[in-house]
Amino acid sequence: MARVGGRNAAFAWVVGLGCLAILGVLAALAVPMIPASVAWFGGAVENAQGTAPTSAPVAAAGDDEPTALPTECPELYDEALWATMRFSRGAVLTPSKDAPVTTATALVTALSPQVQLTCFWHADEGTVSTTLATVPPDAGAIAAAALPASGFGCETEGERTRCTRTDGDLTETIEAGGGLWLSTSEDAWHPAGYVSRTGDRIWG
Repeated sequence: MARVGGRNAAFAWVVGLGCLAILGVLAALAVPMIPASVAWFGGAVENAQGTAPTSAPVAAAGDDEPTALPTECPELYDEALWATMRFSRGAVLTPSKDAPVTTATALVTALSPQVQLTCFWHADEGTVSTTLATVPPDAGAIAAAALPASGFGCETEGERTRCTRTDGDLTETIEAGGGLWLSTSEDAWHPAGYVSRTGDRIWG
């Protein structure tokens, strides 16, 4: 039988193999989406049947806005700052309920902060320690009156008082307001915006 003009067996094989390769690549790219697709489909079915959860979701650790007072260290940070701290060279986080790291020991004694959590970071650059606690409602006014004699400069920001002291590589910050205390001691390591960003997590 005569061959049909224009047909080339070798070319057809090459085209066929190319098509198979493309299909293989598309299949490989689609596999990771299968679990997400199944979860989405399941959620859609639940919504249609009226069986989907009705309670509001709780924000996960590291989200940009906390839903309540932090109870664990990751909740004290926005996502970008958390990543900065975690991935700094040699960074190790030690959570505890230890007393605040500060030279203002007389103020700590007077206010007796009830520590909720202390997040102590050690990295190659230095250390950062932050303590969240509850204090009397007038703690901000007491801090503003007492701390300037110890070299702190104090200012009011919204509902809280912020007092800061720098001595060489050491920077200390104590914030109090609304019955809350947030103090930070940065020794040689000064992450950008650390104090303001952790403060915003507490007071907004």
